[in-house]
Amino acid sequence: MCGIAGELSFTTSAKVDQVAAMLDKLAPRGPDGQGLYSLGPCCLGHRRLKIIDLSEHGAQPMVDAELGLTLVFNGCIYNYRALRAELSELGYHFFSHSDSEVILKAYAHWGRQCVEKFNGMFAFAIHERDTGRLFIARDRLGIKPLYYFKDGHSLVFASSLPALLRHPVADTEIDPQSLNHYLCFRAIVGDKTLFKQIHKLEAAHWMLVRPDGQVDHQSYWHLSPGSSLETETEETWSQQLEQKLFDSAKRRLEADVPVGVLLSGGLDSSLIVGLLHELGQKEIHTFSIGFDDVADEQGNEFKYSDLIAEHYQTRHQKIVVSHSELISHLPDCVMAMSEPMVSHDVIGFYLLSKTVSQHVKVVQSGQGADEVFGGYHWYPPMVDATAEDEAQTYQDAYFSWQYPEYQQLVAEPLLDGDHAGDYVRRYFAHCPAETAIDKTLMLDTRVMLVDDPVKRVDNMTMAFGLEARVPFLDHELVELASRIPFDLKLKEGGKYLLKQVARRIIPHQVIDRPKGYFPVPGLRNMQGPYLALAKEVFARPQARARGIFNMDYIDAMLASPEQQLTRFGSRLWQVTLLELWLQLHLDHES
Repeated sequence: MCGIAGELSFTTSAKVDQVAAMLDKLAPRGPDGQGLYSLGPCCLGHRRLKIIDLSEHGAQPMVDAELGLTLVFNGCIYNYRALRAELSELGYHFFSHSDSEVILKAYAHWGRQCVEKFNGMFAFAIHERDTGRLFIARDRLGIKPLYYFKDGHSLVFASSLPALLRHPVADTEIDPQSLNHYLCFRAIVGDKTLFKQIHKLEAAHWMLVRPDGQVDHQSYWHLSPGSSLETETEETWSQQLEQKLFDSAKRRLEADVPVGVLLSGGLDSSLIVGLLHELGQKEIHTFSIGFDDVADEQGNEFKYSDLIAEHYQTRHQKIVVSHSELISHLPDCVMAMSEPMVSHDVIGFYLLSKTVSQHVKVVQSGQGADEVFGGYHWYPPMVDATAEDEAQTYQDAYFSWQYPEYQQLVAEPLLDGDHAGDYVRRYFAHCPAETAIDKTLMLDTRVMLVDDPVKRVDNMTMAFGLEARVPFLDHELVELASRIPFDLKLKEGGKYLLKQVARRIIPHQVIDRPKGYFPVPGLRNMQGPYLALAKEVFARPQARARGIFNMDYIDAMLASPEQQLTRFGSRLWQVTLLELWLQLHLDHES
């Protein structure tokens, strides 16, 4: 787990100092070391977090002079031992015990198809000494991030958007399409970012950049939907699912340091603890966080996390955060965001990671189970949606703003179409799944999951050099889940089949409990100091001068925050966060 950055110039030598400046911004992602490689037009940089092969043989940029390849890599290849054995049989010799070197040898042997061999999370770049080409790739579910911009002079990339903004030619013109996505979806999806000229390498994609700037770009993995022709029984699906869950949890124990669990007390994180216990892990490090209550709304779910900790005799630590501590850390949390991240649980992950990183370097986390196994409230309405109304049904259940109201919120120069609505309509029209609900589950797994919860977990944990692994997003498990009939997911309140498997592993009390969320009541309701923060953010001159919002509409939101609450949180927090993120990352840095 690390931070990577680099530049391939098409016209001159790469500028080492500019890559070094991006690396400085990535320092929290890799506190254990750094390195730079420069060869003419190419410069690669790396910040290291030592997880596998703690020796200097695993340091990066990793140069294989014999193969003429140099690598910078962020992530973990869980099947690297098996691949190493296969490559050794093919005649390759290894100088380290790292998964990084396996990537180098795999690329030398299989070329761009090497990514199809990897089970893991990754974003990496390989420079070919003899051809001058640069190969960049990202894992199937987008667990590891990679941002880039390309103009006529160079391609520049980094693990975070704020790091990329350190480059002097990074353009920060707001993209109206991305703004529309952010405010409707609460995330910027696909290859877009908030800025017109800066992109993300999409999940399950690779890019080959030639020395003259020509680019080959391709997807290497597609999720296949289930079919009405599936004939397996519930018990057969259950057996297959249980085996894949154990396989995934076991893979994510691959490390030369201890592995802990972020334990919320919900089904997903509790099941991870149970799986690890069944796999023979004892005295597992577990961590939970809670906040102050607000009125009659409880700010923690410790009774459930305590139950699991006691049942499995884990080495459990509870972190209790007061409102004063939460609000004081909020700006630092926003600084750790590669992009504005709306969910109110993001500050929880940030503060939890701060404490957890003092005890372990690797944790497993339960993100992804709700999307993959059908746990969210907007899924049942999609079951009866028809081809004519499926896109609108999804928008009604999921969007923060429908387009007519969005037109009142955003300033005229940034209004150029209902991009989020168009995206959903195109998706439902072309998705290969048979039913509206299966289309929705695929959309959330392949798109929304990547650009919202997965990104939150990566950013908040890596802000403290903590590696988060997500067993529910093992691509083999996701492929199986995609084939399971939707009724076995949505039955009895959602995640039915996952719950049936869990009953054989963990105490029923955390399975049959009401569905919970990471509770941060004050932030969700925009009360007290959070409302004061919003008023302060929009009172600053740059907020008025930036020209994103209709400020009369913003003033009306500030005057009635209680009217901005949805099932996803506060729309007032959503607009406040965007402006605060811009102030901290653009105005503050300039």
